[in-house]
Amino acid sequence: MQAKGHESASSDVRDADARGYRKARRGYVVSDKMDKTIVVEVEDRVKHPLYGKVIRRTSKVKAHDESNSAGIGDLVVINETRPLSATKRWRLVEILEKAK
Repeated sequence: MQAKGHESASSDVRDADARGYRKARRGYVVSDKMDKTIVVEVEDRVKHPLYGKVIRRTSKVKAHDESNSAGIGDLVVINETRPLSATKRWRLVEILEKAK
């Protein structure tokens, strides 16, 4: 169950396998300087508990890009996965839109 006020509850993808579900997020690549790693900026919209205004919150996560195919500005889908390094817990699923 998603926390109260979160608008991103509809963007969660639930897998029907035995591992439980793993989160899926959409975001823009902000860095591709590392080998097989991209930094993705993910936006979350949260409703303020008192005033009701929808606030945009962003977080940067590192994702595994096996083929080094994503570039800066690409719109990508990433899935949660097992820890791949000290800071990397996501992997690239697909590139929705290449940067112009």
